[in-house]
Amino acid sequence: MTSLTRREALVAAASTTALTACTVNAPGGIASAGSGPKINEAQATALLDSVAANLLALSPESATSLGIDKGANAALRSRLSDRSMAGQARVAAVVRSDLARVNAVDLSGLTPSSRTSIEVIRSAYNSASQGFAQPYGDVAVGGWRNSPYVVIQNVGAYLDLPRFLDSDHQIETAADAEAYVARLSAAPAQLDGETARIIAAREKGLVPPSFLIDKALPQMRQSLAGAKSGGTMVESIVRRTRDKNIAGDWERRARAITTGPYAAALERQIAELERQRTVASAAPGMAARPGGADYYRWALKASTTTPLSPDEIHQIGLSELRELQGRMDPILKSLGYTQGSVGSRMQALGRDPRYRFSEGDEGRAEILAFIQERLRLVRAKLPQMFHTQVRGNLEVRRLPPEEEPGAPGAYGGAGSIDGSIPGKFWINLRETSLHNKFDLPDLTHHESIPGHVWQGEYANKLPLIRTMLAFNAYSEGWALYAQQLADEFGLYDDFPAGRLGYLQGIAFRACRLVIDTGLHAKGWSREQAVRFFMDENGTKEAEARSEVDRYCSWPGQACGYKIGHTAINRQRDRARTALGDRYDIRLFNDAVLLGGNVPMDVLALNVGEYIRGNGGRV
Repeated sequence: MTSLTRREALVAAASTTALTACTVNAPGGIASAGSGPKINEAQATALLDSVAANLLALSPESATSLGIDKGANAALRSRLSDRSMAGQARVAAVVRSDLARVNAVDLSGLTPSSRTSIEVIRSAYNSASQGFAQPYGDVAVGGWRNSPYVVIQNVGAYLDLPRFLDSDHQIETAADAEAYVARLSAAPAQLDGETARIIAAREKGLVPPSFLIDKALPQMRQSLAGAKSGGTMVESIVRRTRDKNIAGDWERRARAITTGPYAAALERQIAELERQRTVASAAPGMAARPGGADYYRWALKASTTTPLSPDEIHQIGLSELRELQGRMDPILKSLGYTQGSVGSRMQALGRDPRYRFSEGDEGRAEILAFIQERLRLVRAKLPQMFHTQVRGNLEVRRLPPEEEPGAPGAYGGAGSIDGSIPGKFWINLRETSLHNKFDLPDLTHHESIPGHVWQGEYANKLPLIRTMLAFNAYSEGWALYAQQLADEFGLYDDFPAGRLGYLQGIAFRACRLVIDTGLHAKGWSREQAVRFFMDENGTKEAEARSEVDRYCSWPGQACGYKIGHTAINRQRDRARTALGDRYDIRLFNDAVLLGGNVPMDVLALNVGEYIRGNGGRV
């Protein structure tokens, strides 16, 4: 097992000190004991259930994705979330109200598990309340996708709805198909709600960068062309009702909606983006936008669960990048790559035909088969990594082609609570050159097993509100730690290029700290950010451009990864030191996973409980 270097430990300690100051002193922060009445376990359970029900009612799609749109929640199966200004105001009001309720109670009589669950709500809802105080943008309540831009190349119902209806909305009965049609009928209003909000943002002076609009518009026009011809959303219900022998006039009804009101609403949204393009600038960062500095400070805090400043995060990224390059250099030399910077040598490795996939559909098939082989290898190692096992319920799927131009290389997450909807590893296959054989294993472990899909299955066993609330630093920090576990448990012992791919993947996240803060706080241009990725990490140009554009539309989100990863490793070193011979990595990993998705200071509390429970001193 590897341990943190001295520099990494110092960075982690600085991050944790800053985090403690943030969470203890923040209004409604998670360290508040509450000044109201002491509650018992039954009352805590009722409070958790009530908060979950309120949030679920505002997010019907979540009920479906979690597989709980049944029984008392059956009505949610026919609905979509309200993305209008009035809808967002309702979400903000519920968040403020429920935050006041959980802040008011005294937790001192509760078990550690119940205290953690209520502290998690306090933290997530406090962050969301601060987000709703911003003058524009989407706020993810207990999620990761905060964005100042409601519709852009990787944000908006035009992307979310077709994928959701096809992959998550199950069709087993005529009632399911009716619910699908009902959701289609609600989709035009959802699009129009977004359009009204981007108009309001433009009137406040907020317009996305011109290059993001240039990327979004072709995707939207492709979606419009599909809608006018029926497209994915019609094909999906036709195919699945046919496969299940569900009688009904589904094609005609679905086509009438998509070719009529849905296409018209999408045309209105496209027209507004075209209008915004005429006044858009090429400035990439939030510093160039009204209220942008305040927005970015909030976005960084929400993503990292720390109050680290842009300057501090920038320097952490540079420091950790140098450490990682120092580990990559000797491996590159052992493979015959001896001249030039680490970045230039990694670019040369990426051009090596031994590690390339074929082009076109042949290469896409090779990539999917390669992923399945890597999953087979890592599944064999899971009993050595974890004492408590979950199923690893997983489906590998290609991203919808209309989404691929604005999407990252891949993403993933767990499926439904009952297992009826598998977790997804979505892979971007627009060009097979996006992936190669030395970095695809690392990406697979990050997005699926033992990364996001694996971690999400543990979260699905917690109280419902805990399944719904997530913290970017934990989610992405765990996924990086999962990449580390794959290396530590020997998956690259006979594949040194694969170990380079792993180290490059971690260095990639260190680069994100530098680039995200550079774009939004230091006046970097888009091209400067792309060149940094390519020169310092050997990142392929197409991937670098896609990544930089993502940071422009999701400010701060990319900084949660490495900050969270370093914090998890710091807790592991703490546990190993405290327990000595009693330390068991399987039990440590269980402690991190079974405690659920938490901000970083609550993770420290959970690890402290694990240490005490195994005879150690905290």
